[in-house]
Amino acid sequence: MTTCATASRDLGEPVAGTAATATTWLLLEQPGPWGAKALTSSHLDPALGAALEAAAKDTGVRIALIRRPGRHADSHSPVERQVYAAHVRPDGAWLHSAVVTDPAQLLALDFAALGRGEVASFDTELAGGEHTGAPLALVCTNGKRDRCCALLGRPLAAELASGGASGAWEITHLGGHRFSPTLLVLPYGYAYGRLDAAAVKEVLRSVREGRIVTEGCRGNSAWDRPGQAAELAVRKAVGECRAGALSVVRSEGAAPQWQLTVAHRDGRAWSVTVVQKAAEPPRPESCGGALGSPARMDVVAVRELAGV
Repeated sequence: MTTCATASRDLGEPVAGTAATATTWLLLEQPGPWGAKALTSSHLDPALGAALEAAAKDTGVRIALIRRPGRHADSHSPVERQVYAAHVRPDGAWLHSAVVTDPAQLLALDFAALGRGEVASFDTELAGGEHTGAPLALVCTNGKRDRCCALLGRPLAAELASGGASGAWEITHLGGHRFSPTLLVLPYGYAYGRLDAAAVKEVLRSVREGRIVTEGCRGNSAWDRPGQAAELAVRKAVGECRAGALSVVRSEGAAPQWQLTVAHRDGRAWSVTVVQKAAEPPRPESCGGALGSPARMDVVAVRELAGV
C-alpha cells in the first residue's frame, strides 16, 4: 500500500505554506511511548496534559512533547526534564531553556504573555534563561498519529543525533504527515519537509549563521498559511536568506484569495497574491485515510511596492 508521504512526493505536492501555526512553542521532555494525542496519552499525567492544553488555548502558544532520539521503552519519567520556549516572530524571536523536576510547574506560566513574545514568566517561574547551545532540530516521529512519521522521522532523528547534531530531538506532532519526514528548526521557527540528514545539517549550519534555507521549507509558524507562502515567495524572488529580514505586515481577503504585504527591515515591501487551490488528483492526507484534495497555497504574483 502506498504511504501518504510517497503519494504526496510522487504527485509533486508543494510544501510551501503548510507549516503548523504558532507564535510561540513550548516543548516539554517526556520519554517513553506517545499516543496520537500525546499530551493526554503518554506517561505525562493526562490531567496535567489537559490543563496545559486549556491554558494555551487561543494564546498563540503551541505545546509539544519531545524526547531524545533512540529506543523508547516503557520507562519511568525522568527526575529532571528539559523545557524549551521559543518565540518565532522575526521582530522579536528568542529561544530560552530550563530544567524542571515537576512538569506541573509549567501551569504557572503566563501563556498569553508567552504568545505575545514576553519571556519573563518562563525565566521567573522555571528559572530559565537564553539557550546558548546548538539550534534545535525537532523531527516528528509520532507513529501513533501517522506511520510515515515513524518510518521516515525516526531514522532521520537517529542519524542527526549519531552525526553530532546535539540539538536533535523527536517531537510529537508538526502536522502534514504526507510531507514526512517533517521537522521544526528553532530559534527561527521554520518548518521543513522531505529533507534527508545531509540537507537538515545544511539547514542547521545556515541557522547558526543567521540564514534561512528555502529548499524544502514549509514556512515560518509565526504566519498563517497564506503568509507562510508569501514570505517564502519573496525570499526566493529577491534572494533574501537572512533570518528576521522579512515580516508579513498586512493580509487582506479570505479563501480562496489573499493579498498580502511582505516588508523588509530595510524599508522595501512587496505585494503578494496567494490563491488557495485544491490539490489534484485526490491523495491520502494520512496513511489509511480516505482520498482527499488538500488545500495548497499558490503564489501567483509578487510585485515590489514603490515608495514604501
